[in-house]
Amino acid sequence: MTRSALRVATAVAGSAIIFSAAPAHAGELYGGLYAHGVETPFTFDTGEGGADIQAGYRFDGIEALSAIGSPAPQLFASVNMHGETSFVGAGLSWKARLGPVYLPPGVGLVVHNAPELRVDPDSGMRTDLGSRVLFSPELAVGTRLSERVSVEASWVHISGARLFNNEQNPGIDMMGVRLNYRL
Repeated sequence: MTRSALRVATAVAGSAIIFSAAPAHAGELYGGLYAHGVETPFTFDTGEGGADIQAGYRFDGIEALSAIGSPAPQLFASVNMHGETSFVGAGLSWKARLGPVYLPPGVGLVVHNAPELRVDPDSGMRTDLGSRVLFSPELAVGTRLSERVSVEASWVHISGARLFNNEQNPGIDMMGVRLNYRL
């Protein structure tokens, strides 16, 4: 594990310890395994791959924001097990219930450890992410397994949307499954 991946893992573990001491109604912890660098129409090939371990904490929804669906603040991290891009972030997540399943879309900002400059040796194109801070939209579908446990399949995207650097925006997509535990 690289030093930066170790720092990310330490930050996640520290956050989990701090937040697990919160009251039982405080939210949920989640963690899962993801494929890193999945090709989708939203990314250019960065040459990255491997597997990620993602973890996070989703607070209860903010009732004062019920006009926009009571989003839940969340903290999250992703550590790439092959020394590629890892990141930590914060954002908001919603839950739309559709019978036995729910959709928890989210949006956030992340800080990552990818190289500041990376060029594909074959094409000569830059494949770095363009900014240290990136947007992180997410789509998922989940279902409850019990009163406290649920499972979600999710797609996480990180990119600058060409807002921080208009010269490029390769982005990275991760797809995986996570288990959630309601405290």
